[in-house]
Amino acid sequence: MPITPAGAAHDAPNGTADAILLELVDEKGVTIGTAEKLTAHQPPGRLHRAFSVFLFDERGRLLLQQRALGKYHSPGVWSNTCCGHPYPGEAPFAAAARRTYEELGVSPSLLAEAGTVRYNHPDPASGLVEQEYNHLFVGLVQAPPEPDAEEVAATAWVTPAELAERHAKDTFSAWFMTVLDAARPAIRELTGPSAGW
Repeated sequence: MPITPAGAAHDAPNGTADAILLELVDEKGVTIGTAEKLTAHQPPGRLHRAFSVFLFDERGRLLLQQRALGKYHSPGVWSNTCCGHPYPGEAPFAAAARRTYEELGVSPSLLAEAGTVRYNHPDPASGLVEQEYNHLFVGLVQAPPEPDAEEVAATAWVTPAELAERHAKDTFSAWFMTVLDAARPAIRELTGPSAGW
């Protein structure tokens, strides 16, 4: 698994108009157009490019975030460190590093590609649909998070056992277990067998 330093540009490449557009893709992840963010998530959903980040500390604990209550999609639920959508034409790696900084105020010291996963997850609470071709990333972070309150309600560092406990009692995003399971081989390679992932 290639591990590279994560230097990220933190500015939107083409201004705010592109922030509401998503890249539509085919089943192989090839770009076929764009759609407005909310439109792409309305039933039955349009397949679009997304990313999910899993960051760990030096003890092998995963950083979770609770999504801000003001979010239109899946507010208040727990999920992986960071997830989102690249701007049209933006590399998923750059988008993952950018949004991690924007949401959590940290830049990963290492960030590595961990494959892709395609899924279709309706969200019963909002009625929206996640039809995503998701690029997965795993990495390390050495600084404490400083979350943007408009994006993140809370954060938590968890071991595998603590995650299982929290997952049994709290509400998690519809996509969380799918992206976690898909990223597990890369997570194990990053954290080592003793971490238990």
